[in-house]
Amino acid sequence: MAQLDLHPDRLLPTEPGVRAVAREVYAAVKDLPIVSPHGHVPAGWLADDVAFADPTSLLITPDHYVTRLLHAHGVALSDLGVGRDDMDAAASRAAFRTLCAHWPAYRGTVVKTWFEAELVEVFGVDVVPSAQTADAIYDRITEQLATPQFRARALYERFGIEVLATTDDPCDDLADHRRLAEDPAWSGRVIPTFRPDRYLEPAAEGWNAAIDLLGRTAGTDVDHYSGWVEAMEARRAYFREHGATSTDHSHRDVRAEPLDRAVAEELYLRARKGDITPDEGDTLRRDLVFQMARMAADDGLVMTLHPAVARNHHGPSHRAYGADVGADIPTQVEFTRSLQPVLEAFGTHPGFQIVLFTIDETVYSRELAPLAGFYPSVYIGAPWWFIDAPDAMQRFRAAVTETAGFARTSGFIDDTRAFLSIPARHDVSRRVDAGFLARLVAEHRLTTDEAIATAHDLVLTNPKRAFRL
Repeated sequence: MAQLDLHPDRLLPTEPGVRAVAREVYAAVKDLPIVSPHGHVPAGWLADDVAFADPTSLLITPDHYVTRLLHAHGVALSDLGVGRDDMDAAASRAAFRTLCAHWPAYRGTVVKTWFEAELVEVFGVDVVPSAQTADAIYDRITEQLATPQFRARALYERFGIEVLATTDDPCDDLADHRRLAEDPAWSGRVIPTFRPDRYLEPAAEGWNAAIDLLGRTAGTDVDHYSGWVEAMEARRAYFREHGATSTDHSHRDVRAEPLDRAVAEELYLRARKGDITPDEGDTLRRDLVFQMARMAADDGLVMTLHPAVARNHHGPSHRAYGADVGADIPTQVEFTRSLQPVLEAFGTHPGFQIVLFTIDETVYSRELAPLAGFYPSVYIGAPWWFIDAPDAMQRFRAAVTETAGFARTSGFIDDTRAFLSIPARHDVSRRVDAGFLARLVAEHRLTTDEAIATAHDLVLTNPKRAFRL
């Protein structure tokens, strides 16, 4: 039976001299706390200190990295628990067997690296997943999930999480965050993030219903443009009162520019009547995003952008299972001209701060690094989603560092719904950055002390500064 053993030098450089330096740099940061300023773990898990039910619902179903590749190999998403609330013990075990039987599909992917770290370091599993070992692994995990050490709060403490940000609808009452804040037995920090996308897309299906909800929640008449602005300002203030430090935005493009107020009002009124074209909807959305930037300069919430993803690329899967099932596909994006109106207005404003993420690697050295290398308000978001993987992380550092340095980057974000993968994801980032810094030491571009100090900043200082934590 093949043994599962994590090599202590995994992901570190292969050249012996550089590897020795990388070991030293990594050792200095590997046990530092985790700062997670962007993610999707529900606050309710920690408010309720949930006991996780089974291996599949914890490790497979919520992790679209895991499910999408199995789907590519012909496995139905429903067989993995996606879109279902009726998974019994037999179905859960069957899903786990499916994962293990397809384990070779993950070779060469960062998903394998994360999942192996979860199995070994969280559960003490020491055999490679396979059709033959699936039941034994499943039973070992199930047995441990029944113990107090594997409840949500115990894992939060065990993982060394210092701060964990969630992603929340502007109309959420944040009751789970409030319960945590008021719980004397809770000493962690979980903060909400304001995610207003569906309120900023006037031509999208469901926009009017969302705006009605916004008006009711904010207690504001939203039948006019000014009411929308007032409602958004009120909800942002509510989120700030509950600990939020940032807003999160993802649209087809990154363009944001103001309209003449009369034009904006006319388009808004037509959108409320359901009489707006897709192009007009984009025009109004770009104005509404600009208003988000203006509000950010006023209230200090950091604005994070991660545009240019074709959401729900496969219509039948979207209709059957909903969003966020792994069928979102990256597209090209342009930042320099698109963000000029925002940066012209707020780029040097002391209250404004923006973090720019992308899955289009072609813009790192051409656009993002030069922008962050000039504007004091601009930070470059670390690789995420499809490119939060070792080779892509190395490409990111090589593309942006010579122009923007290390301090203008955000620090790692895990962006995950898979709670138990958080430490594994952060560890990958720390190892890769240690390797990159070690190369600079070997080339006499940094001293070892500078490399260690930089690695510390990338883990703690940068995310706290970029997200105003």
